[in-house]
Amino acid sequence: MATAEKTPRFTHPAARGACPFAPPPAYDEARREEPVSRVTLWDGSTSWLVTRHEDIKAVLSDPRFSADSTRPGFPFVSEGARQLNTGRPTIIRMDDPEHAHFRRMLTGEFMVRKVEALRPEIQRIADELLDRMTDGRTSADLVREFALPLPSLVICLLLGVPYQDHDFFQGCSRVLLRRASTAEEVSTAQAELAAYLVELTEAKRARPDDSILSRLVERGELSTEEIAGMGRLLLVAGHETTANMTSLSVLALLRNPDQLDHLRKHPESVPGAVEELLRYLSIVHSGLTRVATEDVDVAGVRITAGEGVICMVNTANRDEQEFPGADELDLTRDARRHLAFGFGVHQCLGQPLARLELQIALTSVLRRLPELRLAVPFEEVPFRGEMLVYGLHELPVSW
Repeated sequence: MATAEKTPRFTHPAARGACPFAPPPAYDEARREEPVSRVTLWDGSTSWLVTRHEDIKAVLSDPRFSADSTRPGFPFVSEGARQLNTGRPTIIRMDDPEHAHFRRMLTGEFMVRKVEALRPEIQRIADELLDRMTDGRTSADLVREFALPLPSLVICLLLGVPYQDHDFFQGCSRVLLRRASTAEEVSTAQAELAAYLVELTEAKRARPDDSILSRLVERGELSTEEIAGMGRLLLVAGHETTANMTSLSVLALLRNPDQLDHLRKHPESVPGAVEELLRYLSIVHSGLTRVATEDVDVAGVRITAGEGVICMVNTANRDEQEFPGADELDLTRDARRHLAFGFGVHQCLGQPLARLELQIALTSVLRRLPELRLAVPFEEVPFRGEMLVYGLHELPVSW
């Protein structure tokens, strides 16, 4: 039985390297030399860092690794993340059978066929945003005027959340997802967002409509607070992830003009290109966290019960054993084995919607803005390295 070094060689988070699209060099080093290694966290505690594609699949599909953040030894990647996981757990912090019970209530809302029926409406939203952005202008911040409002409008439509409240819930999201947020800041944002969603859920109870929140109320299986908790998860995840993937994808294409040219010439290849961009960018740079409930061997290393594990999906998606030439963006690659949406029973519930939004966003931008280019030097583009969900604060472009 192999053993990892007793003194951790790595820290989490690690310093980023020269390429802002790539995982930190230390994590690539870990994947090559010590794929299951000890890592020191922000509070001085230690956890296991798992960095290879096959090992992460093994961990995420093994019920002996728990997603329940109330278990002793569960690793938290920041003070705010620890506070975020206090109180009533959401489905991403539950194990089966409880997890499966709650997840089944939402599965039907995100089935591929049902999501595909939204295509005309999402396309209409994308077209209207681009109409507004380009009206009499030749430059804009693509994040603020397109990448962020598109998924925000869509998730508000699905949940039945008034979009005029977007400044409020986006502000709460920024606090909840910022690494440097204190426990007090996260607690306040949590409480404000919970109170908002409880009030909204009660309004759906009084006046039902065709929204996910309303249908959860009609099922009669959940309390108002449980429905509000589900709403919070969907609302935050439903706009933050796709917004950042959209802006990062556009920037990655601008930095790889040969790939951008290929996509313009072959618009039918957009679905495959989205998979490669998901692999190449992998915006969950903080990793997926678990805790062992019993002793488990991973890649010949013994992880004992009560020890935390952080699965770095961004390094897994750059694993040369799985994706030859992994550091290159290749839109002709079959990248469907990527782990950007996780793996196993907790795999992202909303991935059909995310894929559709990304396909529509990229197709629309490329069709409407054939002369699209960066409006500032690449080095001046502000990346969200301080956030739990990676992305861009702004993307100044011109056309």
